[in-house]
Amino acid sequence: MQRPEAWPRPHPGEGAAAAQAGGLASPSGVGEPSGPRYYDDTFPSMKEQTVFEKNVFNKTSRTESEIAFFGGMTIVYKSSIDLFLYVVGSSHENELMLMSVLTCLFDSLSHVLRKNVEKRWLLENMDGAFLVLDEIVDGGVILESDPQQVIQKVNFRTDDSGLTEQSVAQVLQSAKEQIKWSLLK
Repeated sequence: MQRPEAWPRPHPGEGAAAAQAGGLASPSGVGEPSGPRYYDDTFPSMKEQTVFEKNVFNKTSRTESEIAFFGGMTIVYKSSIDLFLYVVGSSHENELMLMSVLTCLFDSLSHVLRKNVEKRWLLENMDGAFLVLDEIVDGGVILESDPQQVIQKVNFRTDDSGLTEQSVAQVLQSAKEQIKWSLLK
């Protein structure tokens, strides 16, 4: 059984570089993050992944529905301005559960991106987007489908990492002061 996966997708005009990366890509192709997360060996090679992604995008980009069945898989998706979000599971997966994961992903990203769910803002806040995704799905297993819980956990992790960075900065500043005073003696 294929586990569900979630992946942000580029706007149709982003070209082959975006389709190959499987994730978000800048128009120039520079700074492309790693592609979608595959949790099994359904598509063992990058070429097979790329073909699947192109076919899914071609099938879903021109329709207004929110669900598709393709290649023995259930695909739920949502678009926002220039961004497509997909959650893919086996044909035996419950569509409502996949949709709740997608809704959680979209709502959580909307909060993290301050209601600007579009490629530019996502690229600028990619670390927050990955935190959101990590809180929702881990290794293909759905951990959380409540956006409020995800947002709370992401905010906690962000606050926690900020304290660590602050502590390191304080230690470095203290060391600089001590070296400065020892050199002046």
